[in-house]
Amino acid sequence: MFNKFPTISVKDHDRDCLQGWSAIAERLQSALNDIYKDRQILVVETYHGVHDDEMISALRTGLSPDRFIDTRNCFLHPQDVQQLVYPDVTDDRVFGYMSRLRIHDFLDTGKVQDIQETVASTADGLVLIYGIGASAIWDDPDLLVYADMARWEIQQRFRRDEISNIGIMNKDAEFSVQYKQAYFVDWRVCDRIKKSLFNRIDYLLDTNTKDDPRLLSGRAYLAGLSQAVSQPFSVVPFFDPGPWGGQWMREICGLDEEPDNFAWCFNCVPEENSLLLEYGDVTVEIPSVNLVFHHPRELLGPRVHSRFGDEFPIRFDFLDTMDGGNLSLQVHPVTEYIQEQFGVHYTQDESYYMLAAKPGAVVYLGLRDDVDPDRMLLELRRAQAGGEPFDAEEHVQTWTAQKHDHFLIPGGTVHCSGKDSVVLEISATPYIFTFKLWDWGRLGLDGKPRPINIEHGEKVIQWDRRRSWTKNELVNRIELISEGDHWREERTGLHEVEFIETRRHWFTDKVSHH
Repeated sequence: MFNKFPTISVKDHDRDCLQGWSAIAERLQSALNDIYKDRQILVVETYHGVHDDEMISALRTGLSPDRFIDTRNCFLHPQDVQQLVYPDVTDDRVFGYMSRLRIHDFLDTGKVQDIQETVASTADGLVLIYGIGASAIWDDPDLLVYADMARWEIQQRFRRDEISNIGIMNKDAEFSVQYKQAYFVDWRVCDRIKKSLFNRIDYLLDTNTKDDPRLLSGRAYLAGLSQAVSQPFSVVPFFDPGPWGGQWMREICGLDEEPDNFAWCFNCVPEENSLLLEYGDVTVEIPSVNLVFHHPRELLGPRVHSRFGDEFPIRFDFLDTMDGGNLSLQVHPVTEYIQEQFGVHYTQDESYYMLAAKPGAVVYLGLRDDVDPDRMLLELRRAQAGGEPFDAEEHVQTWTAQKHDHFLIPGGTVHCSGKDSVVLEISATPYIFTFKLWDWGRLGLDGKPRPINIEHGEKVIQWDRRRSWTKNELVNRIELISEGDHWREERTGLHEVEFIETRRHWFTDKVSHH
């Protein structure tokens, strides 16, 4: 059975984790009592997406601070925040620029100075500074708590209209608008805060489940990360529906009857997935990207770390179209385009490994030998404007796809997986940068047309990747390097790992295994 909730049992810290607001308040109060000062300053730094009302109510009720400071009162006016983030968010419906902003850019200097003076002049009692940027407003607290959030849960809260982007009130905005601003700005800002606090926090607060928080001591948290990076582990898979989704994962992975389909399983995408750390009978959920941030060299190896820093440069996910539809016809940017346009230093080269396929399944990959670029782009634009549907097979090469086939997809190659198959996609990480060329005239799950990106796509399509080149360079480029009795018995099944050497020169330039 597919393990949907893999955990890491952390040794020697069973008593360093507890659950529930009452127990958490008691533990924090005990820690404060051990600080022998007339004035005590508790800073609770939060990641984007926490339920502020729940957190504030629980902390104020459980700790009864003499002075409470909400960092949201220190932010710039929402209109000023929108102007601040606009160069990174842009007017594009999907794509922006990876922000270099920091939390100080969002804060009103005058308001921050007033608060700092007020805290400094407070003679006694408990001062609680809460929210995003709390540690920037007061960087030398007596007790520091970090409230973390997994990004898959942030996305669900967006969809339920529960939270806003940083510094503005936009709970009712479309999910795509909120997600885009979070991806390009909010999460970059909060990650910079997080990285600066790893070795300083006294407690980590897991706030992923409403009304069911878990508190973990800072030393136990770091011990969990150290143990994880020194052993094999799995992250928590994240399943999501899509307009082309299928039914294979529902059966194989034991998923719920709702929703109507499952399109994706993000199975190793640290920005999306969580890591479960088990302390005795309490499990704490953290973003798996925390491990990448704190132990990049140990996790990635020196060669990959020297190239990518604290980014995990490869991802694994399932794409399920079994009894579903074609993926959107798409192309990923070439490296120089993604660098210039979006501030990202490597592109999404990828590959498809076929886990399952019905008879007649195909992969769209590369262009036909007789393709006319001007005609293809013209017909794409006409179809997008409501004209005749785009006939992909007139321009794009199709390949019969069977179980165990392997297709390489370097950036700039037009491609998509067809219906009635399941793909293990192995690719470089910047997954948001997919330029859709045609989406078969269908609507998204929100009932609205999905964004099409012909204006970006036409600038990166490599028109010389036609049938003969694609066949020679991208289709089943595998070489058997070992064979034994068990291999011969099982080579037609999916019961054992199949060891192959994939000659992907364009990809190994980007990811070196250690």
